[in-house]
Amino acid sequence: MATELTELNQNEINGVAWRACDTFRGVIDPSEYKNYILAMLFLKFLSDAWKDHYEQYSKEYDGDKVRIERRMARERFILPENCTFDYLYAHRKDTDIGEKINHALDSIEEANKTKLEGVFRNIDFNSETALGQPKEKNKRLEHLLEDFADVRMDLRPSRIGNQDVIGNTYEYLIARFASDAGKKGGEFYTPAEVATLLARLLDPKSGERICDPTCGSGSLLIRIAREIEGTNYSLYGQESNGSTWALSKMNMFLHGMDNARIEWGDTLLNPRLIEGDTLMKFDIIVANPPFSLDKWGFGDPALNKFNRFHRGVPPKSKGDYAFITHMLETMNETTGRVGVVVPHGVLFRGGAEGKIRQRLIEENLLDAVIGLPANLFYGTGIPAAILVFKKSRKDQSVMFIDASREFQEGKNQNRLTDANIDKIVSCYRKREQIGKYSALVAVDDIKANDFNLNIPRYVDSFEEEVEIDIKAVQRNIEEIEKELHATRISISSYLAELGLNI
Repeated sequence: MATELTELNQNEINGVAWRACDTFRGVIDPSEYKNYILAMLFLKFLSDAWKDHYEQYSKEYDGDKVRIERRMARERFILPENCTFDYLYAHRKDTDIGEKINHALDSIEEANKTKLEGVFRNIDFNSETALGQPKEKNKRLEHLLEDFADVRMDLRPSRIGNQDVIGNTYEYLIARFASDAGKKGGEFYTPAEVATLLARLLDPKSGERICDPTCGSGSLLIRIAREIEGTNYSLYGQESNGSTWALSKMNMFLHGMDNARIEWGDTLLNPRLIEGDTLMKFDIIVANPPFSLDKWGFGDPALNKFNRFHRGVPPKSKGDYAFITHMLETMNETTGRVGVVVPHGVLFRGGAEGKIRQRLIEENLLDAVIGLPANLFYGTGIPAAILVFKKSRKDQSVMFIDASREFQEGKNQNRLTDANIDKIVSCYRKREQIGKYSALVAVDDIKANDFNLNIPRYVDSFEEEVEIDIKAVQRNIEEIEKELHATRISISSYLAELGLNI
């Protein structure tokens, strides 16, 4: 088990956690085995923190068990007996180890209902369907426990101090799982640099309410919160996928954001963030919703509640504007701002979408359209855009930025660098017009373009081709032909000397 270490290496802990995935590779899809790895990381953190604090209070109260237990009862969480990682590790060779892990997780939920109820409901460490026949399953779980018992996976607070090591490792794993999961990866994770860009564009302030109605694993909400100095903010989210909702709850807890309210359910058909009989209002609403979602709920009577679609109902096969209009209806009337990632079709498609877009522009809600590079997001290589909306806008213009050509190329995924992000944010805030990069366009000019928001209509990014000197090219061709003729003569001469002339 763990021994005392004086230095903490984030990369080492990340590496240990990632290598633990080898237990499941080839057996379970990455989009599924992430639940087992992240649940075990979460359990290890709880156990190490609990043990660390117990030892601390034992010294402080000179072994007085009554005072120690009273103090432990006021911790962030309660860890029942026989639910620690050390207990499970000691029983790792038991034939019922899967049942023991399940029991531990159930008991932790029961003891921490207000914060952790339901977070392990979709994880079954005793599932033969997922983990194989009993002998194989038990061996995998034994290996998993041994991986997390690695000396480098010592997660005691007295060792890691104020460093957000656990949160960082959790984020690292989620990002790696998203990459490995392919198309499914985009369902639960927004790339870190895109999340950072959104956070900086929306400029969160102390005391604000922040919401992500399609929050996935919660990483985007956490990035927004990190832009605020201190902890005077409130986070809200909703997620339709049960296992991803659980990831979000654990993610918030590991980052010390215990009070975040994360609801489980379909945001469009069953919005859960309600105050009285109305939708909650927020200062910031941010989201990376599923692109052009088919079967998003068109025609369902539940959509009529809260009058979210008074500008028009989006088409049956594309739910982009359903998410956008939901977000707009939850904006605070004075400070509200929205940042949403969308496919480019949202900018110019006609029909019902065109009518909704027209209404949004006429209401002067649209503040900026920012084109992003292709292949930034997991699961799709198409380029996307960010739309920024604001309430109480006095400016009668829209900022268009074409950032599609400025990125760092990666092997599997492109990414925005810090310099790329800085340029976008600076241009947006200053509403600066830069040749072939940005343009500040009057709302009247957008109306004249039939409310089309296609970025090339407003930002001329066309690069003139270098003029070709035809005469120089011709001379070059003639020189090459002369050299080729001389070479042929030489070859014929050599062949003749060898008696090989044909």
